[in-house]
Formats: sequence, structure tokens, C-alpha cells
Amino acid sequence: MANAARETQKVRWGVLGVAKIATTHVIPAMQKGAWSEVVAIASRDAGKARASAERLGIKTAYGSYEALLDDPGIEAIYNPLPNHLHVPWSIRALEAGKHVLCEKPIGLTVAEAEALRTARDRTGKLVQEAFMVRSHPQWIRARDLVRQGRIGPLRSILGYFSYFNRDPSNIRNIHDIGGGALMDIGCYLINTSRLMFEAEPRRVLGLIDRDPEMKVDRLTSIVMDFERGHAIGTCSTQVVAYQRMHLVGTTGRIEIEIPFNAPADRPCRMFVDDGSDLSGRGIETIEIPVCDQYTIQGDLFSQAIREGSPAPYPLEDTIGNMKVIQAVVKSAEGRTWATP
Repeated sequence: MANAARETQKVRWGVLGVAKIATTHVIPAMQKGAWSEVVAIASRDAGKARASAERLGIKTAYGSYEALLDDPGIEAIYNPLPNHLHVPWSIRALEAGKHVLCEKPIGLTVAEAEALRTARDRTGKLVQEAFMVRSHPQWIRARDLVRQGRIGPLRSILGYFSYFNRDPSNIRNIHDIGGGALMDIGCYLINTSRLMFEAEPRRVLGLIDRDPEMKVDRLTSIVMDFERGHAIGTCSTQVVAYQRMHLVGTTGRIEIEIPFNAPADRPCRMFVDDGSDLSGRGIETIEIPVCDQYTIQGDLFSQAIREGSPAPYPLEDTIGNMKVIQAVVKSAEGRTWATP
């Protein structure tokens, strides 16, 4: 009976588009959830929608986004469209009476993000940016360790996130629709630094190297000045794939091995070092049990819908992240510090 009751509680989701992130990671993960069920998918190409629906076991395929939003049986929308379509279609989904989980970054500007907040307040529906790392137990554990003083007061954060992709047709390499390293992956460095310091940076310094042909930022470095310390991060779309985060305190440090693309098929690892031996013999390895951060993210949002509670990751925090992203660009263009 409990299982049957839970089945009736599942939130019915529709997906806008057949983006790779959706069809490869998010949809399969959400289909495993206790609170989420993906029942429809839409594409401007009806054939692509049908093919994805058949492959993923989704009941309904639509040949337009409008048809999906018009479906009265859908309660929530997952929006993995290209960056420039995040806010416009999320607002349309809200106005159609749907809750919205939208991929990061939430928009191209702070003004867009604030327009989405206005739509949220007007419609009374939930909206959340899909920063799935916020749901992963390894980040929750890292924050708890910092709060508990395991490494002493947090003073420094060092982060790196990169991959190599020079395909000019890839949306991440199209400048006018929000492509580039900062929007695609630098946003994670900013978001998790703010999460760990539990504060907003007072000022930001950005260095940007742009691809001479595609004009997107291909190598961006960020310095964030917080009241309690500094966060420094580099992201790139044109160097070898790598990611790592270091949280450094006065008496120890935490290293998160795979901080962003956490594997769903094996445990994640964190290393806690007390600095007693530079060769690493004083490091404690913490294993985080196997889990899928996309499943957790979807279920937490669906549960909030069912229980009438606020979105787990508030849109106000998302706007704060957009302010820092915008300040990084302003700093790089002006070659000086910028205030978010």
C-alpha cells in the first residue's frame, strides 16, 4: 500500500527538447526517482521527440514545445534548452501553470533572472536552477565538515573545471546564445565557492581569453574576495578534461576528487588532509556511497511540489550567482575589480 501511495504521488514531468544532458543523464535518473515520472518530451522535430520517447520509455512525444505546455496532465517542466532560451520558455511554462526546473545558467543576464523571479511570484509556481551538485551528498558532507571546523576556519578555495571542445556548431561555442566556458562550467566554480563560504563575494576579478574565431571565452580565471577568504577558479573549454576542488583552512584541507560530474555508478571520494605530512600519509579518504545527483535533484524538487514547500535551491541564490558571473565579465572588460 505504501508503494502504491507513493506511485500516486509522483509528479508528472514534461521535458522541453532532446538535449544530450536531458536524454543521457537527467531523464534516465529522474525515471528512477520515488517522486518523479517523466511522461512527455517535446522537440521542434517530431521525429526526434518520438525517437527519444521510445528509447527512454516516455509515454508521449510532442512535435512542438507549445503542445507540451498545453498538456493539462503535466505538472512540471524540465528545461534543458540552449542558454538563451532558458528564461523565455521557463516563463511560458510558468504561465501555463507548470513548475519549472531549468538548466544552468538560469539566463544570460541578471535582468533575465529577475524577470523569471517576477514570473514566479506572479504565477505562484516553483522555479529552480538545476545546479545538481547542490543535491549531491559529497557537497553536503563537505559543507558539514567546514561548519564543524574540521579544517579550521575556511580561508581559501581553489577550483578547476575544463574539457576540450572546438566544434563551432556546438551550442557551447556559439557566443550569441550564451556559449563559453564561464557560462557553461565556470558557473559551478562560483556557485560552490559561494556555497562553502556561505556568503557573497565583496568584489570579483576576471581574466578572459576568447577564441579568435568563435568569440566565446575559452579560458577564464576568477578571483572572488569574500570577507573570510578568497576563492580562485579557472575554467576552460579548450584544454584537457579535468576537475577538482580544494577547500583550505587554517588546520587542514578538503579535496573533492570529482566535484561536478560525479559518477552515478561508483562511490565518490573526498580527501581530508591535516597537513602533517606533505607526502600525503596524513590524508583520510572519505567515500560517499553510490548515488545519482540528478535523481536526488528531481525528487527533492518533486517532493517540494507535492508538499507545497519552497524550492530546495531558491531562485534568490541563483540571482546571486548570476550577479557574480556578470561581474566577472565586467571586470575582464574593464581590467579592474568589479562589485557583483
